[in-house]
Amino acid sequence: MQSRNKLWSPAVAAFLLGIALVLTGFAPQAKAEYPERTIRLIHGFAPGGPADSLSRIVAEALSAQLKQSVIVEAKPGAGGNIGADAVAKAEPDGYTIGLVTGGHAVSGAWYDKLPFDAVESFQMITTVVDYAFVLAARPDSEATNLQSLVELAKARPGVINYGSAGVGTTQHLTGELLASTAGIKMVHVPYRGDAAAIVGLLGGQVHIIVASSSAVLPQVQAGAVRALAVSTAERWSGLPDVPTVAEAGLLGFDVRTWAGILAPRGTPAPIVERVRAGLAAALSAPDVKTKIETVVAGNVRLRTPEEMKSMVASEVARWRKVISDASIRRD
Repeated sequence: MQSRNKLWSPAVAAFLLGIALVLTGFAPQAKAEYPERTIRLIHGFAPGGPADSLSRIVAEALSAQLKQSVIVEAKPGAGGNIGADAVAKAEPDGYTIGLVTGGHAVSGAWYDKLPFDAVESFQMITTVVDYAFVLAARPDSEATNLQSLVELAKARPGVINYGSAGVGTTQHLTGELLASTAGIKMVHVPYRGDAAAIVGLLGGQVHIIVASSSAVLPQVQAGAVRALAVSTAERWSGLPDVPTVAEAGLLGFDVRTWAGILAPRGTPAPIVERVRAGLAAALSAPDVKTKIETVVAGNVRLRTPEEMKSMVASEVARWRKVISDASIRRD
């Protein structure tokens, strides 16, 4: 007669052990598919502003695609850098992503010491939208177009001034790049935001301004200011009759700002692709596309993670050169 131990074959023992684990709740669990909980979308700007509004549109649309809640968290301050720093230091698990704008690359060029690297501290996912800057003057200005502005500036070196959203903003550096490309000297007058710069222009405190398309469009449409040129290489759909800077004779000039989505460095590639694909599907919906293009007066533009990383790196390099060539003090 066989002993009891020999009747318990390894296969039978494994089967019985599996049943026991299931009954006691210790059976191995399948790994949950991302995302299994709420995702945070952080931005570094004031609640209620264009970046906040854009973030909420993106969050709602992405939530519908991922079948999971995406909440917006504003961490305003330091030109968006507080929000970017929070993203850089977050766990790279896909549950914290961030929205940054073109100012992110400017910060990478402007500051010698940041708590993060504008390129290498992040995993880029995709850009969402591109939009132009508009060079604008008062309707009664002697500068009726960009060519006449350049002629005035050459005739009166250092007399023509321009307003921007502040020192170290993309608007400021766009003005400096414009001046160096045209071979003219203009005096920079910083304001606290585009709206304040527009008020300064209307009040005659500055000759021209460089402002974001969304900020200046209502004033142009109302006839309160005259758009001289847009900064992008192609004409902007919001002001189709306004020529580009390049069309006005400054060949090769192309400055656009943008908003994009990124994650902490080290975020797994499958998660990055899941978010990117979700955004691509979300932004292809006509209603979402219209909302985004309306809130920032721009054009939806998706890029691959590699394209976005290359773009940010090239912009950091470009703005560093502008800062150096113009000998801009950064204190």
